[in-house]
Amino acid sequence: MRLLCCLLAAGVLCAGVPTLPLKDIRPGMKGIGKTVFSGSRIDEFQVEILGILENVGPRQSLILAKLSGGPLAQTGILQGMSGSPVYIDGKLIGAVALGFEYSKEPIAGIRPIEEMLQVTRAPAPARRIAALPWDGKLDSLLPPAENVLAPGGARLVNIATPVSFGGFTRATIEHFAPQLRSLGLEPLQGAGGGGNPGTTLGDPAALQPGSMITVQLLSGDMSVGADGTVTCIDNGQVYAFGHRFLSIGTTDLPFARAEVLTLLPTYNSSFKISTAREWVGTITQDSSTAIAGQLGRMAAMVPVSIRVRSHGAVQRSDTYQMRMVNDRVLSPFLLQMAVFSAIDATERSIGDSSFSITGELEFETGAAPLKIENMYAGDFNLPAQVSMAAAVPLAYAMQSGFDSLRLKRVALDIASFPEKRRLQIDQVWTSKREVRPGESVEITVVLTGENAAEVTRKVTYQVPVGAPTGPLYFSAADANTINLTDYRQMMSAPPKTAAQLVSFLNRLRRNTKAYLRVWRAEPSYDVGGEPLPGPPPSLALILARSQSSLAGLPAPAHSRVAEFEIDAGNVVVSGSKTIQVEVKE
Repeated sequence: MRLLCCLLAAGVLCAGVPTLPLKDIRPGMKGIGKTVFSGSRIDEFQVEILGILENVGPRQSLILAKLSGGPLAQTGILQGMSGSPVYIDGKLIGAVALGFEYSKEPIAGIRPIEEMLQVTRAPAPARRIAALPWDGKLDSLLPPAENVLAPGGARLVNIATPVSFGGFTRATIEHFAPQLRSLGLEPLQGAGGGGNPGTTLGDPAALQPGSMITVQLLSGDMSVGADGTVTCIDNGQVYAFGHRFLSIGTTDLPFARAEVLTLLPTYNSSFKISTAREWVGTITQDSSTAIAGQLGRMAAMVPVSIRVRSHGAVQRSDTYQMRMVNDRVLSPFLLQMAVFSAIDATERSIGDSSFSITGELEFETGAAPLKIENMYAGDFNLPAQVSMAAAVPLAYAMQSGFDSLRLKRVALDIASFPEKRRLQIDQVWTSKREVRPGESVEITVVLTGENAAEVTRKVTYQVPVGAPTGPLYFSAADANTINLTDYRQMMSAPPKTAAQLVSFLNRLRRNTKAYLRVWRAEPSYDVGGEPLPGPPPSLALILARSQSSLAGLPAPAHSRVAEFEIDAGNVVVSGSKTIQVEVKE
């Protein structure tokens, strides 16, 4: 509050333009706004102040105004106008940022300029996200779109941010559209294509208050760009949108100058169709009242390569090359969409098929690469499963809180097969039901599949000399079952270093194999990132208390004695079976 009072008292300037504080604005005042309706030409529209909505958020207010002029009578408020500056008597009062749902007239909520300028004076901290199970949905990590309940029950909402997708399939956009819209984003397939600005910076002087910009999240064979308008530029600092983009705090997102190709009036919400031109700067702050960035600085982007190979009647190979933003929240989601689209563009979405995915996620600071290796089989929804196989490990790494895990490169190879390669763990038996320490027992695992497919594997296990008496369990299980057990243990004692986290992720089992785990009912604990089975009672008591308190989870219910990998061929393995053997003296 003290900061806001100081700003008002000082008579704030933005690029040498005086501002008019909220306290001096009255109903009936008239002014002008600036935005782009066509190409890169900045046009004016008329503004009439209707009143002030005070305290609509934490120390936030809005100016209500009626807009007119240009095409607004036919289009209403346009998506892409967010950030359009508004002036009264040559003084900047704020930016067009909100609109009423289903309004018959272009009545806007204007974000006061003093609230926008606070974005860089009091920057938000970088978002930190624990390594939690991610469901592949961006809206599970970010807050929903904001809105204000106005008199009469009408909702005043942030003007939706149009997000242009180029090179993506229609099915991809439809699959992800619901969660994008819940965040206040409006996906547009092929509308301007998101553009591809190239690799060099353009002239920052080409950008002016009222200019159109695109926050470029992905460029290349697939592109994603979010559109809005510049409010003011002050000593190389750009303020835009008048509302959040995604509310991710401190960030590093490149933005480009954009040109408007045309306007599309609709009964629902009209929007600008634009395309990105040249890079001009980097967005560094994304808060509830504005986004802000720096002109003349190029954000680092991550090269991404996705190859899709078909092994059906027609052999083909397609490679997609892109550059992606390096952001702990956005990068996994963008990779997920890109993999989904690459598969959908190349392969059928219905019918028996199998996909293998291999690859490597490389980090900048010398951490070991994160390996991707899995296979999926079925008759529908496989693009979603395969895309999650790439995105979820990346999300674990980048959202873990370790700053050293900054992404450097992504390379993925996806192979498709026209049949369902899948086996189920059907039977498990042992050669003995009782065994003595030092003796061996043979475990037989039978896997079955469609068309009477059957695979039998045998494993021999020798009970160690001195092993305690009592039940000994043999569990033949798929990768998901084993990984879930290990993940629960990891949550009770989280990795303390980036190297430990990457090592844990690389140790996760691959679903093309079955795993035979030998275990006892005694608890096991994690010490220094390594399992400690069967500790002495006094130590077990201490570990149980400390590790349970870390995550609110009980200690693991069993102690792993041994584990064997069972090769079932190039197929997906599922299911789980357990059998018990008694160890006798």
